[in-house]
Amino acid sequence: MKSLSVAVFLLLPVTALADAPPVPPPPALEAGSWILVDHASGSVVAGHAVDQPVEPASLTKLMTAYAVFHALRDGKLKLDAPVAVSEHAWRAEGSRSFIDVGSRVPAEVLLQGMIVQSGNDASIALAEAVAGTEPTFAALMNQYAERLGMKASHFENATGLPGANHRVTVADVARLARAIIREFPDYYRWYSQREFTWNGITQGNRNGLLDRDPSVDGMKTGMTESAGYCLVASAKRDGMRLISVVVGTRSIKAREEASLALLNYGFSFYESRRLQTAGAELARQRIFKASGGHAAVGIAEDLVVTLPRGRADRVELKVEPAPKVFAPLTTSDRVGVVRAILDGKIIAEAALQPLADVPLGGIFRRIWDTILSWFA
Repeated sequence: MKSLSVAVFLLLPVTALADAPPVPPPPALEAGSWILVDHASGSVVAGHAVDQPVEPASLTKLMTAYAVFHALRDGKLKLDAPVAVSEHAWRAEGSRSFIDVGSRVPAEVLLQGMIVQSGNDASIALAEAVAGTEPTFAALMNQYAERLGMKASHFENATGLPGANHRVTVADVARLARAIIREFPDYYRWYSQREFTWNGITQGNRNGLLDRDPSVDGMKTGMTESAGYCLVASAKRDGMRLISVVVGTRSIKAREEASLALLNYGFSFYESRRLQTAGAELARQRIFKASGGHAAVGIAEDLVVTLPRGRADRVELKVEPAPKVFAPLTTSDRVGVVRAILDGKIIAEAALQPLADVPLGGIFRRIWDTILSWFA
């Protein structure tokens, strides 16, 4: 691999610009706000009022589940752990999983009751199991929201019942949905579960797209009078996964039709492309004071872009190393940037990093490179 000492190194040449298939505007939807996101890249394919705060209704339970999943991963809760059902949980308004006050229900049962049946009682029982009280759990939800960069969202409860400051944006919800799919694939299966039975009562999954489109395998519905009918839908076709979030429609049918229209639009006119694999050596970069004077550099995560179909061969991938870099370095240090460029516009970028820690070289190397760096 060629050593990098220049400002820009072109990895993928630009081909001659050819006529690409046209891309029409996204469908017009009767919804308060909506967004369509490519799961792999996080790119927004289309959207409307994506940063407008709205009531999330039971879409809230995506964050409730995310916090519970973390408790499971951290060993603070086990799937087979019996969870006591408090009177507060039992008296929850709205949709229910029909758990009995004073009973002990396995956490896994409660999770299915929350995800499949959208049970408010199950949500509160889980919140109390993880954090002691629902208000404390809501504070935990907000901490996770901050970590995920959900800057315009705030949670007051674990259920999605209306609250004065209980708000999200569709952009934030899409970010949360991506995190669940990426971080907890083993638990994601519950979002495609068709029905669940507890206490002799069977309730079906309220996401009607699971039966209408075989590519849809999640995620969550929501509805209150003030929020309207809401739906987060996730679908995978030919290796590409898209996530749609639709909020504020007038009916179950409307939220399903809007979500399906978005998904069909995205799959028809866009594609995901992996431009560079994480951990692969892009080049050997000049590192002053390092043993040998150079180090292998690459990116920590796959560089994936979302493109209109037929335009992938126009993409340039440019590596731009920092002009002067000195050892010692760790694999988390930034030593430059990798940019994907389409028709002169930057469409994605990633930090350029050493693929292994770079220790200081010997005393003569350090002295010599110090002198050379004065003239570099």
